[in-house]
Amino acid sequence: MICCINPDCQKPENPDGQIYCISCGLELVPILRNRFRMIKFLGQGGFGRTYLAEDIDRLNQRCVVKQLAPNVQGTWAINKAAELFQQEARQLQQLGEHPQIPSLDAYFEDNKYLYLVQQFVDGDNLLTLFQNQGNWQESQVKELLLELLPVLKFIHEQKIIHRDIKPENIMCRRSDGVLMLIDFGVSKQLSGTVMSRLGTQIGTPGYSPFEQMKGGEAYPASDLFSLGATAFHLITGVHPDGLWTEQGYSWTANWQKHLKNPIDKGLALILSKLLAKDIQERYQSAEEVLIDFQHQSTQTPAPTPTPAPTLQRFGFEVVTVDVRGNITSCQRRQAQFISENLGGGATLDMVAIPGGRFVMGSPNTEVWRLDSEGSQRTVNISPFFMGKYPVTQEQYQAVMGNNPSHFKGFFKSKQLPVEQVTWNDAVEFCRKLSEKTGKTYRLPSEAEWEYACRAGTTTPFYFGETITPDLVNYDGNHPYRSAGEGLYREQTSDVGSFPPNAFGLYDMHGNVWEWCSDRWHDNYNGAPSDGSSWETGTDNNRVQRGGSWFNQAVKCRCTVRGRYSAACRWRYGGFRVAVASVSSPS
Repeated sequence: MICCINPDCQKPENPDGQIYCISCGLELVPILRNRFRMIKFLGQGGFGRTYLAEDIDRLNQRCVVKQLAPNVQGTWAINKAAELFQQEARQLQQLGEHPQIPSLDAYFEDNKYLYLVQQFVDGDNLLTLFQNQGNWQESQVKELLLELLPVLKFIHEQKIIHRDIKPENIMCRRSDGVLMLIDFGVSKQLSGTVMSRLGTQIGTPGYSPFEQMKGGEAYPASDLFSLGATAFHLITGVHPDGLWTEQGYSWTANWQKHLKNPIDKGLALILSKLLAKDIQERYQSAEEVLIDFQHQSTQTPAPTPTPAPTLQRFGFEVVTVDVRGNITSCQRRQAQFISENLGGGATLDMVAIPGGRFVMGSPNTEVWRLDSEGSQRTVNISPFFMGKYPVTQEQYQAVMGNNPSHFKGFFKSKQLPVEQVTWNDAVEFCRKLSEKTGKTYRLPSEAEWEYACRAGTTTPFYFGETITPDLVNYDGNHPYRSAGEGLYREQTSDVGSFPPNAFGLYDMHGNVWEWCSDRWHDNYNGAPSDGSSWETGTDNNRVQRGGSWFNQAVKCRCTVRGRYSAACRWRYGGFRVAVASVSSPS
């Protein structure tokens, strides 16, 4: 496909090899500025057209090209449009430092037209996801707010107001589930006078606050109203623009009557303050909202203690392999565990992990070692209990009342691990499980996870120097060291399908990546030595461990660390839970 870049062309898309446009007859430009190949017409507005393109200087990486061709008359209007187009490019260059805002790749003039090239976000906007999946859960709305509020804090600190936040302008990146804020368009930077002269409207009715719709003025609190209206739309299924048309801004005072189910009182209070009609009654900064969320998290009432369950025992076999993956030994072991009744026939087995000391991280000699796996250090671990398996879809459904997994529609098994679970989802699962059981469930720290995975070994895998698809669910087309190629299942497998480690834990390698509680750090310099979660630092990303069914064998080693946004949602990621040591009653 090749696109005609004549802004007046009615049907710009042409088949490959075409020299002149079938629609308008003008000569086609196969590659703009000897770099950008236009492959799809995306749309147009009052200021020009947008195309999907391939950047041949970056191995045909996809990008978005905006062409300035304003539908205005007169020298003043044309010059003003050009000025604002350049302003948009400067803002994108400034804001593109943030990983959740598309970056500026190029800005240039060609054949008397101005062009702006920016990062292409491969994914769906939230309106599309909502239309496909239905009303959002309370936990999803919290996740939305907690992921986007830091983005708004960043742009407002740059003295920029977005002015048009709504589900269509929030993209969920397909590769990792990260939310991206898009469309910092020139139309939103116009004053009321320029707006009237160019016939452009600021914002979107229903999502834009009173002060913005009335006089074109916008402040950080204006963007916060729009974020609140977006959350309202997703959790209720009611379009705020329809309410705005019928009721004006009175709908914001009675928004809770549109809820299908009651929501957490703290979240309701936050949404009410985001949606206040008068700007003085609204949050004035994203930081204020984040502080309220943090305050709520510290006010969670302590669970009612319940008697400790009786410790039980189970037997299992532990295997060891050589460098080719051949099993060289097989030993019988036993471990203790407690079993939690989750209701509906679902149970959760928690294996007793003995305390001890171990060397965390990989040695410099380990094949394909990464810098983030060191430097090695000695860590002391207190006894605790850890999930025998990654949390299953049945267990997640019993606690959370929903199942976000991708693979649930493909199989009838209840023992597949839950996936497409964010770090925030996993933390909420632990909170609800704690309420249900009276014990304080949590995600394991990164040190606890590696200690539990190694189970006393020092090799890259708890099986030995390598793995095979008979022992782990991973991409068998890419083995480690001397092991041969093998099966690639291309999906999750039932938990417990493969041999456990010496502690009696299953699926610590492959199947699904597992969330840990820690913030991400590039290495272990300054990390706690007592096995606790590393919560200091400025990086808000979280750690995942263990690799998945999708990964090569090298990614499934004991020491490999993954860095992901707390809102990352993908079909490779799950989690398992931990709880402090529980004594057996006498």
